[in-house]
Amino acid sequence: MNSMNRRSVLLAGLGVAGAGALAACSGSGSAPALISPSGAAVAATDKKRTRSGRTHELTLTAAQAMVDLGAGITARTWAFSGRTPGKELRVSTGDTLSATLSNQLPGRATTSVHWHGIALRNDMDGVPPATQAAVRAGHNFTYRFAADTPGTYFLHPHVGVQLDRGLYAPLIVEDPKEPLSYDEEWVIVLDDWLDGVTGTPDGAFAELRQGMDGMDGGDGGDDSDGTSDTQGHDMGDMGGMDMGSVVGAASSSPSPMSGGGMGFMLTGAQSPLLGGDAGDVTYPYHLVNGRVPADPEVLRTQPGKRVRLRLINAGGDTAYRVVLGGHRLTLTHTDGFPIRHQQVDAVLIGMGERYDALVTLGDGVFPLVALAEGKNALGRALVRTGSGSVPKQTARPKELDGMIMTASQLRAADDVLLAPRKTDRVHRIELTGGMMTYNWAINGRRFDMSDPTAHPITVERGQRVRLDFVNTTTMWHPMHLHGHTYQLGGSGPRKDTAIVLPRKTVSVFFDADNPGRWMLHCHNAYHGEAGMMALVGYQD
Repeated sequence: MNSMNRRSVLLAGLGVAGAGALAACSGSGSAPALISPSGAAVAATDKKRTRSGRTHELTLTAAQAMVDLGAGITARTWAFSGRTPGKELRVSTGDTLSATLSNQLPGRATTSVHWHGIALRNDMDGVPPATQAAVRAGHNFTYRFAADTPGTYFLHPHVGVQLDRGLYAPLIVEDPKEPLSYDEEWVIVLDDWLDGVTGTPDGAFAELRQGMDGMDGGDGGDDSDGTSDTQGHDMGDMGGMDMGSVVGAASSSPSPMSGGGMGFMLTGAQSPLLGGDAGDVTYPYHLVNGRVPADPEVLRTQPGKRVRLRLINAGGDTAYRVVLGGHRLTLTHTDGFPIRHQQVDAVLIGMGERYDALVTLGDGVFPLVALAEGKNALGRALVRTGSGSVPKQTARPKELDGMIMTASQLRAADDVLLAPRKTDRVHRIELTGGMMTYNWAINGRRFDMSDPTAHPITVERGQRVRLDFVNTTTMWHPMHLHGHTYQLGGSGPRKDTAIVLPRKTVSVFFDADNPGRWMLHCHNAYHGEAGMMALVGYQD
C-alpha cells in the first residue's frame, strides 16, 4: 500500500473482515540488533524536544494505604502518597518533569511508573525489564523527561497487575496557546475497583489464569501455540453496532472479603458496543474520582458555565459509557490530540483511553454517569449548579441510549493529521487467545518478560509504519502503543490506545520518530499480564 486512504483501514468496530488480504512483514529469524533505551539515538531525539526551561520536581511515594471510597467503605490498597486517584500532576508544554518514585510497598514488591500516552525518551518510559530494572522495595528511581505535547494523560505502574490497585494519577500537560474557550476544567478519573474489598488483583489474576477449563476442573494448562480458543466468553456473533440500552445480565454486587477472597471470573457480561463479551472480572464497585456511586463527588459551579471535562479510564477490565444527564457533550480531543468537534450524548471509553469534552451547564443537579459497559453497574459523580433533589443512585439518564460515540467515528483535526506518504513497513499484529486457558498473546506468542527482545516487531527511524491489529478472539482489546501516537486510517483520530472488536481488524499508521524499545499491548491489565504484549524495537 503506497498511501493512506479509507479503503486501507478497517476502523475500530466499523467495517468488514479481510485480514487475509493484509500485507505482513513481521520479524522472523535471528534477533536483530536494537537501539538501546538509553543509546545515542534516544539522546539525540530527546535533544530536539521543545523545552520551556521550567522543571517540576516531586516525589511519588508508592505504599500501602487505607483509602476512603465513600459511604463508609474503606479499602486497604497500594496508592501514591496515601490517596487514590493520586494527586493530579499539571505542567505546561515543554516543561521538564523530575519525579522521584519512592518504593515503600510491602512484601518486597517491585514497581515502576509508566507515563501513559507521553512520547518521552525511552529510558524514562517505566517498563521493566524493557526500559529499566524494576524499582526494588526501599529504593528510589527518578524519572526526568520533557513533556512536549499538550493533552490529557495519566501515570500508573507497569509491573504485574498493579495497574488494578490504587497506583494511578492524572497527568495534564497544558497548552500555553490553548485554542479552546471555557470557564472551568474538571478531571474525571474512572476505575473499576476490587482491591481490599473482595480480594486483590493478584488473586484475581491467579484465578483467571486457570482459565475456564481450570474452573471446570480441567488442568488449566496453556495452549502450546497460543492460538485463539473458538469458544471463549462470547456466546455468539453480536452482529452490528446496536446503540440501544442493552447492558447485559452480568452481576457485580459487592460481597465482603474473607480468606482468599471471592470468585473473580465474570461470565454473562454482554455488550453490542463491544462486539459481545464485555469483560473478565467481577468488580464490586465502579469509581468516579475515587468515590462509590452511593457517596459521589459533587462538582459545584454556576449555571451557564462552560466546563472542559478531561475523562480518563484508569480501569483494569471495564469500558465505560459516559454521559452527563440532561446535557450533550462536545468532544474535542482523544488521547491528548484534537479532533473535529463532535456533539454526542455519550462516549465509550476503553481502558487507557482519554477524551476531552466541552459542556455548557444547565441549572440544577445532574448525574455524571459512567456505565460499566455490559456489566450492569455504574459509577457516578454529581454536578450541582443550583437547587434540586439528588437523582437516585440507580438513575439511568436518557443520554445513555442516545448517540454513542466511539473513536472509529471521529476524525482528526486538520493540523494533526499525518501527512500522506508511502508506507514503508507493515506488521500484522494478530491478537490471539481465549478464556478457556487464558492464553492471551500476540501473533500466537506470549510475551516473555525474561527475554523481552526475543521476538521484536522491528521498525527503522524515519519509516511510516502500518500496524494491522487482527483480532482473532471473541473478546475486545484496547491496544496501546508506548512512545508514539498512531492514526486510525487516512483521517481518523490520533491515538495511543484503540479498541479492537472481536473478529475485526483495525489498521493504524505511525511515524517511527522516537527511537528505542516500546511496548505494544492490550490495556486490559489481565490480558496484558497473561501475555498479550509485544516489543516494538527500532533497529540499530
